[in-house]
Amino acid sequence: MYRLVFTQVLSRLDAEAVHHLTIRLLRLLGMFPPLVRLLHRLLAPRAESLRVQAFGVHFASPFGLAAGFDKDAGCAEPLSALGFGHVEVGTITAHAQPGNPRPRLFRLPESRAIINRMGFNNAGAAAAAKRLRRVRHIPAVVGVNIGKTKVVPESGAVRDYVDSARRLAPLADYLVVNVSSPNTPGLRDLQAVDRLRPLLSAVKEAAGRTPLLVKIAPDLADEDVDAVAELAAELGLAGVIATNTTISREGVASTEAGGLSGQPLKARSLEVLRRLRQKAGDRLTLVSVGGVEDVDDVWERLLAGATLVQGYTGLIYEGPLWPSRINRQLARRLRRHGYGSVREIVGRTA
Repeated sequence: MYRLVFTQVLSRLDAEAVHHLTIRLLRLLGMFPPLVRLLHRLLAPRAESLRVQAFGVHFASPFGLAAGFDKDAGCAEPLSALGFGHVEVGTITAHAQPGNPRPRLFRLPESRAIINRMGFNNAGAAAAAKRLRRVRHIPAVVGVNIGKTKVVPESGAVRDYVDSARRLAPLADYLVVNVSSPNTPGLRDLQAVDRLRPLLSAVKEAAGRTPLLVKIAPDLADEDVDAVAELAAELGLAGVIATNTTISREGVASTEAGGLSGQPLKARSLEVLRRLRQKAGDRLTLVSVGGVEDVDDVWERLLAGATLVQGYTGLIYEGPLWPSRINRQLARRLRRHGYGSVREIVGRTA
């Protein structure tokens, strides 16, 4: 049914307008806790085999929602009720900013992909903190993804990230430093180890006991992926999220500027995951995102060494029942192969 609605209605409307409407509906749902609890009872993962622990946090399922959907931390609870084992909100910046000019979000249905050049549009860390302080009516693991405010010069990047971390880390189950979006000028330059080291060190100190991860781009050279893995392990980070969107246009017809997500990113994202696992072993928790569409993709990422797997573009093309369906299918596959837990398959083919 959803695919018919998407093809006949949603795909004919402006992509960002549909996204904002979806966020408003989810926020409206969040105003009625009994409905959220009912949805959670119907759709949330229940199988004991799906439970996983990472960096001291318990997850009902390894499958979660990547950053970029809930940019202002306004609907993490309703999204969790749909069946996501965790919801990563953001990217949130220290100061509010409008993002890049519209249009800035484009669907590529023939490639099952999306291009965005949103530019970290959000209401800022203070506004997000107010929303994150709300009482949760259902169990929900919420990660917070932080980035650099666009108008802040590179020389002020560390302080900018630290300001966000101090506000948001106490309210997050885990914190993510995003240095890999292609839509903030100069941001990806911070992935260079000599610039990344002081940034991650300062944010880790500001985050205190909140687990800290770093999110990297798929466009990094292999030796840079290795260097980031070594740095993350050396600094005692909780893990690495691989990968963000790509600036490559291989396999798609569009030349729109921005970050490409979805199916065309699948092969490189998996390649980066395998390289991280080879380099870091089990010293870091690896979170795989990029081109995750179905249970086969989730299964493959777990086998390759990811403890957690995230999706986003798949939600656009598959609809609100997508996470619940993947959880059911993953639990069935574990039973069919004789495994009692997701933990038993993590890294088996690494």
